[in-house]
Amino acid sequence: MSKVWLVTGSASGLGRHISEAVLASGDRLVATARNTSQLDDLQARYGGQMRVVALDVTDAAAAKAAVAATLAAFGRIDVLVNNAGYGAFSPFEQTSEGDFRAQIDTNFYGVVNLSRAVMPTMRQQRSGHIIQISSVGGRMGTPGLSAYQAAKWAVGGFSEVLAMEAAAFGVKVCVLEPGGMKTNWGPRATGGVPDLLPDYQPSVGAIVGMHADYAGKENSDPVKVADVVLQIAHHDQPPVHLLLGSDAVHYCGQVDAARAASAEAWKAVSKSVDFNPAANRSFAKI
Repeated sequence: MSKVWLVTGSASGLGRHISEAVLASGDRLVATARNTSQLDDLQARYGGQMRVVALDVTDAAAAKAAVAATLAAFGRIDVLVNNAGYGAFSPFEQTSEGDFRAQIDTNFYGVVNLSRAVMPTMRQQRSGHIIQISSVGGRMGTPGLSAYQAAKWAVGGFSEVLAMEAAAFGVKVCVLEPGGMKTNWGPRATGGVPDLLPDYQPSVGAIVGMHADYAGKENSDPVKVADVVLQIAHHDQPPVHLLLGSDAVHYCGQVDAARAASAEAWKAVSKSVDFNPAANRSFAKI
Protein backbone atom coordinates (compact mmCIF):
# COMPACT_ATOMS: atom_id res chain seq x y z
CA MET A 1 0.00 0.00 0.00
CA SER A 2 1.31 3.45 -0.87
CA LYS A 3 2.37 5.76 1.92
CA VAL A 4 0.75 9.11 2.68
CA TRP A 5 3.15 12.03 3.04
CA LEU A 6 2.80 15.55 4.41
CA VAL A 7 5.69 17.77 3.28
CA THR A 8 6.19 21.38 4.29
CA GLY A 9 7.94 23.93 2.11
CA SER A 10 7.11 21.99 -1.03
CA ALA A 11 7.11 24.84 -3.54
CA SER A 12 10.85 25.15 -4.17
CA GLY A 13 14.29 23.91 -3.28
CA LEU A 14 14.69 20.58 -1.54
CA GLY A 15 10.99 20.43 -0.65
CA ARG A 16 10.09 20.49 -4.33
CA HIS A 17 12.54 17.66 -5.06
CA ILE A 18 11.14 15.60 -2.19
CA SER A 19 7.59 16.17 -3.42
CA GLU A 20 8.47 15.10 -6.97
CA ALA A 21 10.25 11.99 -5.68
CA VAL A 22 7.28 11.02 -3.48
CA LEU A 23 4.81 11.35 -6.34
CA ALA A 24 7.06 9.55 -8.84
CA SER A 25 7.28 6.63 -6.39
CA GLY A 26 3.49 6.23 -6.47
CA ASP A 27 2.94 7.44 -2.91
CA ARG A 28 0.30 10.01 -2.05
CA LEU A 29 1.20 13.52 -1.00
CA VAL A 30 -0.16 16.58 0.73
CA ALA A 31 2.20 19.32 -0.39
CA THR A 32 2.17 22.52 1.64
CA ALA A 33 3.59 25.95 0.92
CA ARG A 34 2.93 29.62 1.53
CA ASN A 35 2.57 30.19 -2.22
CA THR A 36 0.61 27.21 -3.51
CA SER A 37 0.50 28.48 -7.11
CA GLN A 38 4.06 27.17 -7.52
CA LEU A 39 2.61 23.67 -7.15
CA ASP A 40 -0.02 23.99 -9.88
CA ASP A 41 2.03 22.01 -12.38
CA LEU A 42 2.43 19.07 -10.00
CA GLN A 43 -1.27 19.12 -9.20
CA ALA A 44 -2.12 19.06 -12.89
CA ARG A 45 0.28 16.19 -13.53
CA TYR A 46 -0.67 13.95 -10.59
CA GLY A 47 -4.34 14.83 -9.99
CA GLY A 48 -5.90 12.85 -7.16
CA GLN A 49 -2.57 11.46 -6.01
CA MET A 50 -1.86 14.75 -4.26
CA ARG A 51 -3.49 17.63 -2.45
CA VAL A 52 -2.11 21.15 -2.08
CA VAL A 53 -2.61 23.04 1.17
CA ALA A 54 -1.58 26.61 1.97
CA LEU A 55 0.43 26.61 5.18
CA ASP A 56 2.43 29.00 7.30
CA VAL A 57 4.28 26.59 9.60
CA THR A 58 4.56 29.21 12.34
CA ASP A 59 0.77 29.05 12.78
CA ALA A 60 -0.07 26.15 15.11
CA ALA A 61 -3.75 26.19 14.16
CA ALA A 62 -2.85 26.04 10.47
CA ALA A 63 -0.56 23.07 11.17
CA LYS A 64 -3.46 21.20 12.76
CA ALA A 65 -5.67 22.13 9.79
CA ALA A 66 -3.07 20.73 7.35
CA VAL A 67 -3.02 17.44 9.24
CA ALA A 68 -6.84 17.37 9.25
CA ALA A 69 -6.86 18.00 5.50
CA THR A 70 -4.44 15.10 4.99
CA LEU A 71 -6.62 12.75 7.00
CA ALA A 72 -9.72 13.92 5.18
CA ALA A 73 -8.11 13.29 1.82
CA PHE A 74 -6.26 10.01 2.43
CA GLY A 75 -7.32 8.66 5.84
CA ARG A 76 -3.84 8.44 7.40
CA ILE A 77 -0.40 10.04 7.59
CA ASP A 78 2.65 7.81 7.28
CA VAL A 79 5.42 10.36 6.78
CA LEU A 80 5.82 13.95 7.93
CA VAL A 81 8.73 15.87 6.41
CA ASN A 82 9.46 19.14 8.19
CA ASN A 83 11.34 20.87 5.43
CA ALA A 84 10.19 24.51 5.54
CA GLY A 85 12.91 26.87 6.69
CA TYR A 86 15.36 29.61 5.78
CA GLY A 87 18.49 31.37 7.00
CA ALA A 88 19.73 34.94 6.84
CA PHE A 89 23.32 36.01 7.38
CA SER A 90 23.82 38.82 9.87
CA PRO A 91 25.95 39.35 12.98
CA PHE A 92 23.90 38.70 16.10
CA GLU A 93 24.40 42.30 17.23
CA GLN A 94 23.02 43.57 13.92
CA THR A 95 20.06 41.17 13.81
CA SER A 96 16.81 42.75 14.93
CA GLU A 97 14.71 41.04 17.56
CA GLY A 98 11.97 40.56 14.96
CA ASP A 99 14.27 38.94 12.40
CA PHE A 100 15.84 36.67 15.01
CA ARG A 101 12.45 35.57 16.30
CA ALA A 102 11.09 35.00 12.79
CA GLN A 103 13.89 32.52 12.03
CA ILE A 104 13.32 30.69 15.32
CA ASP A 105 9.58 30.60 14.67
CA THR A 106 9.97 29.11 11.19
CA ASN A 107 12.96 26.81 11.64
CA PHE A 108 12.14 25.50 15.13
CA TYR A 109 8.53 26.20 16.08
CA GLY A 110 7.41 25.18 12.61
CA VAL A 111 8.89 21.75 13.34
CA VAL A 112 7.26 21.72 16.78
CA ASN A 113 3.86 22.75 15.41
CA LEU A 114 3.70 20.06 12.74
CA SER A 115 5.15 17.36 15.00
CA ARG A 116 2.57 18.20 17.67
CA ALA A 117 -0.23 18.16 15.13
CA VAL A 118 0.68 14.77 13.65
CA MET A 119 1.66 12.89 16.80
CA PRO A 120 -1.84 11.83 17.98
CA THR A 121 -2.59 10.27 14.59
CA MET A 122 0.72 8.44 14.36
CA ARG A 123 0.41 7.23 17.95
CA GLN A 124 -3.05 5.81 17.22
CA GLN A 125 -1.74 4.21 14.01
CA ARG A 126 1.22 2.78 15.98
CA SER A 127 3.43 3.76 13.06
CA GLY A 128 4.91 6.68 11.19
CA HIS A 129 8.08 8.52 10.28
CA ILE A 130 8.88 12.12 11.18
CA ILE A 131 11.79 13.41 9.14
CA GLN A 132 13.29 16.77 10.10
CA ILE A 133 15.33 18.57 7.44
CA SER A 134 17.96 20.26 9.55
CA SER A 135 21.57 21.17 8.71
CA VAL A 136 25.13 20.38 9.67
CA GLY A 137 24.71 23.80 11.27
CA GLY A 138 22.68 21.99 13.92
CA ARG A 139 25.97 20.51 15.17
CA MET A 140 28.33 23.48 14.77
CA GLY A 141 28.47 27.27 14.79
CA THR A 142 29.01 29.59 11.83
CA PRO A 143 29.52 33.37 12.17
CA GLY A 144 26.46 35.20 10.89
CA LEU A 145 23.96 32.40 11.45
CA SER A 146 23.14 32.74 15.16
CA ALA A 147 19.34 32.58 14.73
CA TYR A 148 19.31 29.86 12.07
CA GLN A 149 21.76 27.61 13.87
CA ALA A 150 20.17 28.18 17.28
CA ALA A 151 16.96 26.86 15.74
CA LYS A 152 18.68 23.88 14.13
CA TRP A 153 20.42 22.94 17.39
CA ALA A 154 17.00 23.11 19.04
CA VAL A 155 15.53 20.85 16.36
CA GLY A 156 18.24 18.28 17.07
CA GLY A 157 17.63 18.24 20.82
CA PHE A 158 13.86 18.26 20.48
CA SER A 159 13.98 15.40 17.99
CA GLU A 160 16.22 13.25 20.18
CA VAL A 161 13.68 13.48 22.98
CA LEU A 162 10.76 12.94 20.61
CA ALA A 163 12.43 9.85 19.14
CA MET A 164 12.80 8.30 22.61
CA GLU A 165 9.22 9.11 23.59
CA ALA A 166 7.67 7.88 20.33
CA ALA A 167 9.69 4.67 20.00
CA ALA A 168 7.30 2.79 22.30
CA PHE A 169 4.46 3.10 19.80
CA GLY A 170 6.35 2.59 16.57
CA VAL A 171 6.98 6.16 15.40
CA LYS A 172 10.47 6.87 14.04
CA VAL A 173 12.15 10.29 14.13
CA CYS A 174 15.17 11.14 11.97
CA VAL A 175 17.04 14.45 11.67
CA LEU A 176 18.80 14.88 8.33
CA GLU A 177 21.78 17.25 8.51
CA PRO A 178 23.01 18.17 5.03
CA GLY A 179 25.89 20.40 4.11
CA GLY A 180 25.73 22.63 1.06
CA MET A 181 23.09 21.78 -1.55
CA LYS A 182 22.35 23.27 -4.94
CA THR A 183 19.10 24.94 -3.91
CA ASN A 184 17.97 28.51 -3.39
CA TRP A 185 19.02 28.53 0.29
CA GLY A 186 22.39 30.22 -0.19
CA PRO A 187 21.28 33.12 -2.42
CA ARG A 188 18.39 33.85 -0.07
CA ALA A 189 20.59 33.69 3.04
CA THR A 190 23.12 36.14 1.61
CA GLY A 191 20.61 38.38 -0.12
CA GLY A 192 19.89 40.78 2.74
CA VAL A 193 23.16 41.09 4.63
CA PRO A 194 23.31 44.45 6.45
CA ASP A 195 26.24 46.83 6.12
CA LEU A 196 28.61 45.08 8.48
CA LEU A 197 30.24 46.90 11.35
CA PRO A 198 34.03 46.79 10.79
CA ASP A 199 34.55 44.46 13.78
CA TYR A 200 32.44 41.78 12.07
CA GLN A 201 34.25 41.86 8.72
CA PRO A 202 36.85 39.20 9.70
CA SER A 203 34.20 36.73 10.91
CA VAL A 204 30.80 37.29 9.31
CA GLY A 205 32.19 39.14 6.31
CA ALA A 206 34.57 36.31 5.48
CA ILE A 207 31.80 33.70 5.69
CA VAL A 208 29.42 35.76 3.56
CA GLY A 209 32.14 36.21 0.93
CA MET A 210 32.85 32.49 0.94
CA HIS A 211 29.17 31.69 0.42
CA ALA A 212 28.89 34.19 -2.42
CA ASP A 213 31.77 32.42 -4.19
CA TYR A 214 30.24 29.04 -3.34
CA ALA A 215 26.86 29.75 -4.95
CA GLY A 216 26.17 27.20 -7.68
CA LYS A 217 29.13 25.05 -6.58
CA GLU A 218 27.49 23.42 -3.57
CA ASN A 219 28.58 19.89 -2.78
CA SER A 220 25.31 17.91 -2.62
CA ASP A 221 22.70 17.05 -5.23
CA PRO A 222 19.18 17.74 -3.85
CA VAL A 223 17.77 14.98 -6.07
CA LYS A 224 19.98 12.48 -4.26
CA VAL A 225 19.04 13.98 -0.89
CA ALA A 226 15.37 13.53 -1.79
CA ASP A 227 16.09 9.88 -2.60
CA VAL A 228 17.62 9.45 0.87
CA VAL A 229 14.43 10.91 2.35
CA LEU A 230 12.42 8.20 0.56
CA GLN A 231 14.79 5.52 1.84
CA ILE A 232 14.50 6.76 5.43
CA ALA A 233 10.70 6.67 5.19
CA HIS A 234 10.87 2.95 4.42
CA HIS A 235 13.48 2.09 7.04
CA ASP A 236 12.44 0.35 10.26
CA GLN A 237 15.42 1.64 12.25
CA PRO A 238 16.59 4.98 10.86
CA PRO A 239 19.26 6.91 12.74
CA VAL A 240 18.15 9.82 14.87
CA HIS A 241 20.84 11.97 13.22
CA LEU A 242 22.22 11.54 9.72
CA LEU A 243 24.80 13.81 8.11
CA LEU A 244 24.46 14.20 4.34
CA GLY A 245 27.30 15.23 2.06
CA SER A 246 31.04 14.76 2.36
CA ASP A 247 31.39 18.42 3.35
CA ALA A 248 29.02 17.89 6.28
CA VAL A 249 31.01 14.82 7.37
CA HIS A 250 34.29 16.75 7.07
CA TYR A 251 33.26 19.87 8.98
CA CYS A 252 31.38 17.97 11.66
CA GLY A 253 34.40 15.72 12.16
CA GLN A 254 36.62 18.77 12.71
CA VAL A 255 34.18 20.26 15.20
CA ASP A 256 33.74 16.99 17.10
CA ALA A 257 37.51 16.53 17.35
CA ALA A 258 38.02 20.06 18.67
CA ARG A 259 35.17 19.61 21.15
CA ALA A 260 36.61 16.31 22.39
CA ALA A 261 40.08 17.84 22.79
CA SER A 262 38.66 20.74 24.79
CA ALA A 263 36.66 18.39 27.00
CA GLU A 264 39.80 16.35 27.70
CA ALA A 265 41.87 19.44 28.47
CA TRP A 266 39.29 20.71 30.95
CA LYS A 267 38.25 17.31 32.37
CA ALA A 268 39.93 17.89 35.75
CA VAL A 269 37.95 21.10 36.19
CA SER A 270 34.75 19.33 35.12
CA LYS A 271 35.27 16.70 37.81
CA SER A 272 36.46 19.13 40.48
CA VAL A 273 32.95 20.23 41.44
CA ASP A 274 31.92 16.80 42.75
CA PHE A 275 31.40 16.56 46.55
CA ASN A 276 34.06 13.85 46.67
CA PRO A 277 35.94 13.73 43.35
CA ALA A 278 38.14 10.85 44.44
CA ALA A 279 35.29 8.53 45.40
CA ASN A 280 33.93 5.89 43.07
CA ARG A 281 30.48 7.01 42.08
CA SER A 282 27.65 5.31 40.25
CA PHE A 283 25.63 7.42 37.88
CA ALA A 284 22.04 6.94 36.88
CA LYS A 285 21.54 6.43 33.17
CA ILE A 286 20.60 9.64 31.38
